[in-house]
Amino acid sequence: MPVHQSVLELVGKTPIVKARKLDTGLCELYLKLECMNPGGSIKDRIGVTMIEAAEKAGKIQPGATLVEGTAGNTGIGLALAAQQKGYRLVLVVPDKMSREKIFNLKAMGAEVILTRSDVAKGHPDYYQDLAARIAAETPGAYFINQFGNPDNPLTHETVTGPEIWEQMQDVGGMDAIVFGCGSSGTMTGLSRYFAKTAPHVELVLADPVGSILTKYINEGILDTKSGSWLVEGIGEDFLPDISDFTRVKKAYAVSDKDSMLAGRELLAKEGVLGGSSSGTLLAAALRYCREQTTPKKVVVFVCDTGNKYLSKMYNDYWMLDQGFLDRPQHGDLRDLILRPYAARDTIVVSPNDLLTVAYQRMKLYDVSQLPVIENERIVGILDESDVLMHVHADEARFRDPVSTAMVTKLELVDMRSPINSLMGVFERGHVAIVMDGPKFLGLITRIDFLNYLRRKVQ
Repeated sequence: MPVHQSVLELVGKTPIVKARKLDTGLCELYLKLECMNPGGSIKDRIGVTMIEAAEKAGKIQPGATLVEGTAGNTGIGLALAAQQKGYRLVLVVPDKMSREKIFNLKAMGAEVILTRSDVAKGHPDYYQDLAARIAAETPGAYFINQFGNPDNPLTHETVTGPEIWEQMQDVGGMDAIVFGCGSSGTMTGLSRYFAKTAPHVELVLADPVGSILTKYINEGILDTKSGSWLVEGIGEDFLPDISDFTRVKKAYAVSDKDSMLAGRELLAKEGVLGGSSSGTLLAAALRYCREQTTPKKVVVFVCDTGNKYLSKMYNDYWMLDQGFLDRPQHGDLRDLILRPYAARDTIVVSPNDLLTVAYQRMKLYDVSQLPVIENERIVGILDESDVLMHVHADEARFRDPVSTAMVTKLELVDMRSPINSLMGVFERGHVAIVMDGPKFLGLITRIDFLNYLRRKVQ
């Protein structure tokens, strides 16, 4: 293996691995591991080429400010290149993006501006429109504009497509490829490449439920209204300027739940850690494969790494909050407990633990109250305000035991109590401590109650 002079030389040339344990029907499914790019996604490819093409065209000068609206991964690809080349980078990002992506971008030196994810194109707060306005108002700034930049699809037409075709010759060629569509660069570029090189290859779109693209592909109807979805980076509420859908004849709409579960299945069965959009693509690819009546060789992108979604799709509590994981239902207050004590999911302390230990657990697990357990019985509860009131005048009191600050007058609620009884507990500013006789079952907080009510209307 050669020694490289820059991390940018590592972009592309990603491996393909055959799926062995997934149910692919009569077909063979091959995973194109774009998650192994240095920035963790297929967008590294266009991040480099769009900047370098603008340099060659004289559109940007040394030290210039680059501006883009991105769902995250294009931003990381751009940040990778901007960091190495010395450009200032301003990114406008919808507020549904994972914390890991935002942390990644800021750590690479990008300036991140969060904006609303509940508005469509044409609204002043829509991430692409806001980015264009910032670029126009910033002296000497260059708007990358992945949704209208011809160098985006050109990357996939001249590099990604030939790379996949050459790799698949080792197994006798390919019959179909499954991809997503955000800016549409991947789809458009691959369409042009395979139209010239292998027109028999079927192009299959994986699309989140709520996006307008599935209906447009399958029915030829262009909706003016879209829904919303949690999957990041794919799906659209308009047709990007660079899009070319003419060779895409089949699209699958995949729910957020199916996307997340497919991504987790990919890790559990094939050992590949993919992101939420990778789950969408895999779910669509498996549906396509299982529908076929003759064997086919199918390629699907693992378009980004799951490292950016550890707090979401790989977090059981987040999945439960969203209603994406099923748990036994009891028809009583146990159904509202997010972290059951019997499953050792409840974060607890003992009365003899130091307050520093309690504080560290609150921070580590992002909880604001801890049951105090002694000999498997709840003897108190400790929340942030209890700790603050105890230590504010003397920080040395962090070394005091939990028993000195905990509340022992507890709001105990029998698991068979009506759900509405929780409101009285919350109105008194407390958290509900659910009991089965003397047995502690878990806590119910206001957000647990809200999540329960929201799941009922999904």
